[in-house]
Amino acid sequence: MTDLYDYHQHPDVESPVLVLALEGWIDAGGAASRAAAALLDEAETTEVATFDADTLLDHRARRPIMHIEAGMNTGLTWPSIRLLALSDARGNDVLVLTGAEPDHHWRAVAGAVVDLALELGTRSVLGLGAYPAAVPHTRPPLLASTATDPLLVEQVGGIRTTVDVPAGIHAAIEDRCRDVGLPAVGLWAQVPHYASGMPYPAAALVLVEKVNELGNLWFPTGSLAEEAAAVRARLDDLVADSAEHLQLLRQLEAQADERAGHLVDRPATEVDLPSGEELAGEIERFLRDQDG
Repeated sequence: MTDLYDYHQHPDVESPVLVLALEGWIDAGGAASRAAAALLDEAETTEVATFDADTLLDHRARRPIMHIEAGMNTGLTWPSIRLLALSDARGNDVLVLTGAEPDHHWRAVAGAVVDLALELGTRSVLGLGAYPAAVPHTRPPLLASTATDPLLVEQVGGIRTTVDVPAGIHAAIEDRCRDVGLPAVGLWAQVPHYASGMPYPAAALVLVEKVNELGNLWFPTGSLAEEAAAVRARLDDLVADSAEHLQLLRQLEAQADERAGHLVDRPATEVDLPSGEELAGEIERFLRDQDG
């Protein structure tokens, strides 16, 4: 598998947690990307390995960025896939796989990533993602999760579903982890449909908090709480301008509360609401029409 990556150095790590934070798959509201940035922003990182982007990426789909100054092409920044080593605020070791999701050779990439993880003594793997859902911005984001064994499923908690969905490279790595007995979890934050096209830091915040909890890590959340409050205030103001859409928001809240079990004394059949998809679509169309 070494033809897929260049191995730069063996980091001095002890029982690290590997965080998967590759761009390109479902990342509603940029939540997973923002969570990964929170892990990396204030940390001193060591580049462990770089994967062969020319082999793994379709550059027509992920074009390099050309830098032009006064009409001169001064160079290109190419998409990359890197394995980084760092430590949290308490000295716990962490590996982060960051960059673009591969377009090719997924099985080989999954095998190579897991081989590297095992070589470096990795104790668990955490994948980050976010997806649009018919949920209101006025409730804390919920997490859906996947895991490689039943005990992990119980430990992680969150939303558990039975469904067939298109997979990203994180799922292929998680599947390979199961084959070799390496504990792995996928964390998926729910982002309101109508806010999924804008930065949604509340979902990034819940991802970082869950990484800290499951990995017994200590990464600061920085300004995420303040950013989340600002976005919440902006959405509140936009929705409040329309009585119709404020009512739709209240209906989304009612559905969310029922799903969370807050209305246990009232059967779901007694609440006559449009579907969550319909409600989210209405608010999304409304927000799309607003300036800014």
